[in-house]
Amino acid sequence: MAQSADTAAEHQRILREVESTDTNCLGPTLRSVYDGQEHGLFMEKLEGRIRNHDREIEKMCNHHFQGFVDSITELLKVRGEAQKLKGQVIETNRKLRNDGKELLATMDELTQCRLQQRNIATTIDKLTHCLPVLEMYSRLQEQMRAKRYYPALCTLEQLEQSCLPRAGEYRFCAIMAENIPVLRAHIRDVSMSDLKDFLESIRKHSDKIGETAIKQVCVREGERGGNAQSRLAAFKEEVKKKERKIKPQDLVDFSPVYRCLHIYTVLGSRDTFENYYRKQRRKQARLVLQPNSNMHETLEGYRRYFNQIVGFFVVEDHVLHTTRGLVNRAYVEELWELALSKTIAALRTHSSYCTDPDLILDLKNLIVLFADTLQGYGFPTSQLFDMLLELRDQYGEVLLKKWNRFFRQILDQDNYSPIPVATQEEYRRIAGQFPFQDPELEKVCSREPLQHASQSFLKVFVVQVHHIGSASLQCFLGCVHSSTEIDDMIRKSTNLLLTRTLSNCLQYAIKKKNVGLAELVQIIVNTTHLEMSCHYLEEFISNITNVPPHMVNATKLYGTSTFKDARHAAEEEIYTNLNLKIDQFLQLADYDWMAAQGGGQASDYLSDLIAFLCSTFSVFTHLPGKVAQTACMSACKHLSTSLLQLLLEADVRQVSMGALQQFNVDVKECERFARAGPVPGFQGDTLLLAFIDLRQLLDLFIQWDWSTYLADYGRPSCKYLRVNPHTALALLEKMKDTSRKNSVFSQFRKNERDKQKLIDTVVRQLRNLIAAHQS
Repeated sequence: MAQSADTAAEHQRILREVESTDTNCLGPTLRSVYDGQEHGLFMEKLEGRIRNHDREIEKMCNHHFQGFVDSITELLKVRGEAQKLKGQVIETNRKLRNDGKELLATMDELTQCRLQQRNIATTIDKLTHCLPVLEMYSRLQEQMRAKRYYPALCTLEQLEQSCLPRAGEYRFCAIMAENIPVLRAHIRDVSMSDLKDFLESIRKHSDKIGETAIKQVCVREGERGGNAQSRLAAFKEEVKKKERKIKPQDLVDFSPVYRCLHIYTVLGSRDTFENYYRKQRRKQARLVLQPNSNMHETLEGYRRYFNQIVGFFVVEDHVLHTTRGLVNRAYVEELWELALSKTIAALRTHSSYCTDPDLILDLKNLIVLFADTLQGYGFPTSQLFDMLLELRDQYGEVLLKKWNRFFRQILDQDNYSPIPVATQEEYRRIAGQFPFQDPELEKVCSREPLQHASQSFLKVFVVQVHHIGSASLQCFLGCVHSSTEIDDMIRKSTNLLLTRTLSNCLQYAIKKKNVGLAELVQIIVNTTHLEMSCHYLEEFISNITNVPPHMVNATKLYGTSTFKDARHAAEEEIYTNLNLKIDQFLQLADYDWMAAQGGGQASDYLSDLIAFLCSTFSVFTHLPGKVAQTACMSACKHLSTSLLQLLLEADVRQVSMGALQQFNVDVKECERFARAGPVPGFQGDTLLLAFIDLRQLLDLFIQWDWSTYLADYGRPSCKYLRVNPHTALALLEKMKDTSRKNSVFSQFRKNERDKQKLIDTVVRQLRNLIAAHQS
């Protein structure tokens, strides 16, 4: 019971806490209920407490219910009246607004009229001050439309400095003030556009300007008359016919330059304008100085290039003298130095591709005119004349190449047949076939007939006389001023032609594979005539240069030595060809080296060889005697040496006495040929000496005279002085019986063994002899 009373008291306490404590703090309280053992009893007490509170709430509601119902009823009655009052207020507001509309409109109209009246009065007052500004601005617009830019600039200055400040601060004045820099910029841009058009125009007209300036130089020089140092008459006459009486400066309107310069000066930007003009002209100068890639192909390409350069500097010279400082002398000289260096470089490059001497000559004339024209405008042109000397050297090289082809063509087409020319009439008939004729050559022919010369001689000689001097003279005119210098240069060019070009062509003709002995003989004859004609070439050069040939320090022609060298080369080639022909015949030799006895006639190959030599030496009648004799002696020596080598060849292992006898017959045939004198001029049996070595060797073996040879060897009076013991030993070794079955000396069968012993004995003695002399 005590426990129940305590539990009841605890439950009461917990209920009080539940009723009085915030719900957030009920956790610990409720936990204490569930931690105990009487939570069911607590729940019963909690439900009882809830029922008590519900009864109290119900009592309170029953007590206030009637007052609540009365209040609701009164509120419903007031709602109707409030709706009626709202409608009355809205209607009253509508009537008030309708009545005030007319009054407001009338007041607005009045306000607007008064504002307009005030504005009109103010506008009239201000327009009185603004009309001068508007009139001046209108005048400015008219000047701009008429492109009267300088007066427009003056109007702008007056408008900005006087009119606009007096007019006041108005929007249109502000707009005008804002437009003033724009208008100035527009005027500057338009004038610059005119300048650009001018620059484009002079770029297009530079060619024509330069052409006109060069033509005027041609006319002036033609009126002064040609002299020795300016013989460009034909070239200048052609230009003179096309000349129009007009100044180069008249082809271009320079007013845009003056106008633009004046405008930029007024705007305070003269330096800007000068820098722009000079910069653009420098760019145009670089374009003008850049030649076309194919300029070297035609003379017209060079002409356009020179015309553009001349036109450029004619314009600059005119601007220099008419604009008071737009360009100065230092600027123009700087441009000219650039142009001069680039022009010379371009000419060097493009002229190096030129292979036509006529084009180079025309180019030289153009350069002279180009230099004379610019020199007339005050530009230094000495470097151009220095460049002409380089062009002169190139002209000489190109001429040499041209003549090299021409000479080779002449030599290739020559039939190498002599053309006897005994009189002037015959010469005229023959020379009429050739494109070049000269009175000087006819004089030569009348003084010394051209006997035995072929067509190539006539053509080469005419080319020398006609072209060497004339072509060189045309190139040197304008480059040098002294006749002595011209004479010296022509002679040097002629020497180059003779010592290099013609000499190489002659060597080419001599060394060709298909050149035979007859052709070589004719070449020797031609070069002999050419050598004889050299002094006439000296006379011709002296005549065209008016310089005596025997003047002190005069350059001498090297033609004589050139033709001598060519003749000697042809002679050597004759000797070589003869030897080659002899070798070809010897290749046909077919000896039976084991023959029992020799034949009674010379071998066929040798007979043919002798016949060939006889016919060949008969052609040598036109050669100088010494050449023919040397050729004959050389051929006989080579034949003798080749026969000996044939006898001693390693492939010939054995030689019979019969083979030696046949070989001896062939050598005798050679000796008969030498004794017959195929070429006149030999004294006695001089030609037979070519076969002396072979003759003594064969005599020694055929006569078997070894005792004499061994006894007298080394003495000056020895019968077999020209027999070398080594050669004798080599041939003797080939006569030994190596098979021991078939005796070499079959015709001496009785003495075969003794002969073999004798050969062995001679071999032994020869070896001892060789050893003794070697030690």
